[in-house]
Amino acid sequence: MTAERIQKILARAGVAARRKAEELIREGRVTVNGRVATLGEKADPQGDSIKVDGKRVQPVREHRYLLLNKPKGYLTAVSDADGRPTVLDLVPPPMRRALVPVGRLDYNTEGLLILTDDGEFANLLSHPRYGCHKTYEVKVRGTPEESQLERLRRGIVLDGHRTAPCRIDAQRTTVVRGEEGGNAWFHVELAEGRTRQIREMFFRIGHPVQKLRRIAIGPLRDDQIPVGSLRDLSEREILALRRAGARATAKPPRSTPVRPAPRTRDGQPPARRRRPGPPRS
Repeated sequence: MTAERIQKILARAGVAARRKAEELIREGRVTVNGRVATLGEKADPQGDSIKVDGKRVQPVREHRYLLLNKPKGYLTAVSDADGRPTVLDLVPPPMRRALVPVGRLDYNTEGLLILTDDGEFANLLSHPRYGCHKTYEVKVRGTPEESQLERLRRGIVLDGHRTAPCRIDAQRTTVVRGEEGGNAWFHVELAEGRTRQIREMFFRIGHPVQKLRRIAIGPLRDDQIPVGSLRDLSEREILALRRAGARATAKPPRSTPVRPAPRTRDGQPPARRRRPGPPRS
């Protein structure tokens, strides 16, 4: 196995989170082959003897990949300072070692969430650079106009940055007695996942989200897993997710840069020179 940063090894082995592992190294409590480690140093978790406070750190030999159908009322986090329940509370204690949620789902959002101890795999699925698309089922108040949906599809400015183009497909509408306009259901596919992005998008066009559920992560779907339950991902599903991330990393063809038009010192375009005409007779 190739060498990697010591704080990453400690985090994956479940010793401490990455930042806490860095503190352990700064405090001189981590050694590699009997020598005090330094921050940024690399080691081979299989071949080197890595210890914290004199206790050998056992390398993680097999990664774990879990799929959770997250219910409402749980934070997508490993722990919470205020004592609120997190998605790790839904995992049996013997299986929690070094697990982290991949990406995030809001406190009141349901749906599919991956938990893993494989840092590279987590980065492949969650980092915006790789663009692993996520699909959501969205219920909104009222029925938006097509022009409003097209505005969202093209991208709108949230917190000073324009959202990436997304896909929005209408599914159905429901009419509720006594409530003008009823509700509308959509499937929304995002290549990025900002905090509360879908809720903010529909709020901007005057149709607040009433229910939000993630139904797919890239090619991964499971309509049978009960809310609050989890299962192991199959080798086939893991491979499909890796391939989806690998395809997203392919660079698009480079376009030829467009040169700006020349300008004079006062910012105006230069006067056009007239071509000399034929000699007068």
